[in-house]
Amino acid sequence: MRQIVLDTETTGLEVRQGHRLVEIACVEMVERRLTGRHYQTYLNPDRAIDEGARQVTGIEDEFLLDKPRFAEVVDEFLAFIDGAELIIHNASFDIGFLDAELARLGDGAGRIGDRCSVLDTLAMARERYPGQRNNLDALCKRLGVDNSRRDLHGGLIDAQLLADVYLAMTSGQVAFDLGFEGATEQRDVVVTAPVVLHARPRVLRASADELSQHEQRLDTLDKSSVDGQSVWRRLG
Repeated sequence: MRQIVLDTETTGLEVRQGHRLVEIACVEMVERRLTGRHYQTYLNPDRAIDEGARQVTGIEDEFLLDKPRFAEVVDEFLAFIDGAELIIHNASFDIGFLDAELARLGDGAGRIGDRCSVLDTLAMARERYPGQRNNLDALCKRLGVDNSRRDLHGGLIDAQLLADVYLAMTSGQVAFDLGFEGATEQRDVVVTAPVVLHARPRVLRASADELSQHEQRLDTLDKSSVDGQSVWRRLG
């Protein structure tokens, strides 16, 4: 099975506001093994980068002036990912930007979903670690993946880290995690008394759809934060 771990960087958070891609990065895995093949390119977005995105990525407008436009690299990029399963963290964000770039090329360019299946590691992490922080830095810490090189968000290093995170999450060899990220050792817990549940006042809880939308918004805010975590995550 061929899988491509993909990450992008953009001029801003909202594709509907005309923001564009500035970097695409992919690393290849075959049968769950990294092959050493990768694809990475910076792009001239023909627009300025938002200040928030500049702080997160360290990419300056001047750096992109001599870089190719998406139309110049699209054939090479699509050839690299064609037929693979794409592994993406918060996939709707990256796929939204990629599909928007393809749409600018005309109807014949199609969509990413026409060529690849997509696995969202954010959805996978939320299912495995409900109620916990599941951005890339948090997952690296939880799963023992060294992210000390990640001073800024960068497509290629983020794709490489995500590959390690994905392999750790799906290896079947990760220790059972209760989400206490500060713990440094495992302990056996023995229950010596019965647990008594008392009646509680009725609580109206958010629906699954509302929770999902809330988490997606926080993940989007995380992408624009310098330290990979928005103020809302820290306050939470």
